[in-house]
Amino acid sequence: MSDGLRARWLGRISFGDGLALQEDLVARKRTDAAVGDELLLLEHEPVYTIGRTTDQSSLRDAAQLPHPLFPTNRGGQATYHGPGQLVGYPIIDLRRHAQDLHRYLRWIEDVLSELLGGYGIDARTRSGLTGVWVEDRKIASIGVGVRQWITMHGFALNVGGDLAPFSHIVPCGIANITMTSIEKESGQPSTVEAVAMRAGEVFARRMPELALQRSFMM
Repeated sequence: MSDGLRARWLGRISFGDGLALQEDLVARKRTDAAVGDELLLLEHEPVYTIGRTTDQSSLRDAAQLPHPLFPTNRGGQATYHGPGQLVGYPIIDLRRHAQDLHRYLRWIEDVLSELLGGYGIDARTRSGLTGVWVEDRKIASIGVGVRQWITMHGFALNVGGDLAPFSHIVPCGIANITMTSIEKESGQPSTVEAVAMRAGEVFARRMPELALQRSFMM
């Protein structure tokens, strides 16, 4: 089976529809080894999500949120998805690669940092925190789920649009966080679809790194 990654641009869809599509792909990959790895790239209608945690404090007052709340089966605290944000859902069978979730998360961070470098943005990780940052400003959030080593959920990269909805929560449970975007950092307008096309190319090109990790561990 090839270690390639097929990227698909889906446009703007609801969070529920995106979750249903992920669930279907994961189920098919669990039973059919011929189903390849995919990266779903999209925008969501405005929605807040929170991962599987008993600590709901990052929602602040859930009853006062300006957009719907969707509890989901990823890891992590509350975040916001909406227009102007590129969401990526890699559906990857880690049984074909390194079965190491930590290494997978670091791979996503590294690929996003390279993608942002193409826009002249010096994006990096921060010790002890998942995601991608520009100095002390967060530009991309990451939250993944795994079922029998098949990944779902993924990353949210702020391209442009209104960042004000983040102020109604404690994004990713990190107090006093400042969210930023490609447009804010680069000073140039960008569309989510254009960034998605670049993201698909970078993720596909760097996909073999997961296979190299597998070979190293064998």
